Amino acid sequence: MLNQFSRTQLVFGEEAMQCLAGARVAVFGIGGVGGYTVEALARSGVGQLDLIDDDKVCVTNVNRQLLATLKTVGQYKVDVAKERIAEINPKCEVKAFKTFYMPDTENEFDFSQYNYIVDAIDTVKGKLALAENAQKTGTPIISSMGAGNKVNAAAFEVADIYETSVCPLARVMRYECRRRGIKKLKVVYSKEKPIRPKEDMSVSCRRHCVCPPGTRKCTVRRDIPGSTAFVPSVAGLIIAGEVIKDLTGFEG
Repeated sequence: MLNQFSRTQLVFGEEAMQCLAGARVAVFGIGGVGGYTVEALARSGVGQLDLIDDDKVCVTNVNRQLLATLKTVGQYKVDVAKERIAEINPKCEVKAFKTFYMPDTENEFDFSQYNYIVDAIDTVKGKLALAENAQKTGTPIISSMGAGNKVNAAAFEVADIYETSVCPLARVMRYECRRRGIKKLKVVYSKEKPIRPKEDMSVSCRRHCVCPPGTRKCTVRRDIPGSTAFVPSVAGLIIAGEVIKDLTGFEG
């Protein structure tokens, strides 16, 4: 019988679709990268999605984040995502957590319950905590490296963290993973050297902060990265593709 996943089944087969329907995937961070990952996982028939992000949609997200429109500004991203997924696959069980994942909140999540973990957050401490906990439970994980301040969407690669180069975030992660005894970490990264954002105070969050009330302000960062509509989205879709292929054992 035809359904919203029929074309996907023509690629992967019925058994793989049943596997995806029974899979539980946790996506930590559903912004520029993670939002597109969630979308692709939902449209691929993944049956259970845990969405973890404490952020609300900001008007500055609209240029690149799938969940961000002028209508959704001020809403929690996980709530927007949950509503969107329901319109794609009403059978998908979605759990939304308004949580900022860091070492002090990691005990809220049992990684052994997940078939796969997606790391699309942007703090090193949080990313390392995810990698450590995934290693403890033997849960597959894929981590997004830096996508901000880049313009070449074709430059992304999939590799183990210890095989990466150029990317500043990957360099920090390599060092910290080695210190913590993290033996491997699948990542999506780019060798493109980040550009330096233009200093334009007319559109600077430091001078014109519009963060919704009750959110962590982006101005706490040392640098506020520039970004485009086409780079984070590609990283997110690559991640989703890797998750689907790994869950189904698809080799092409």
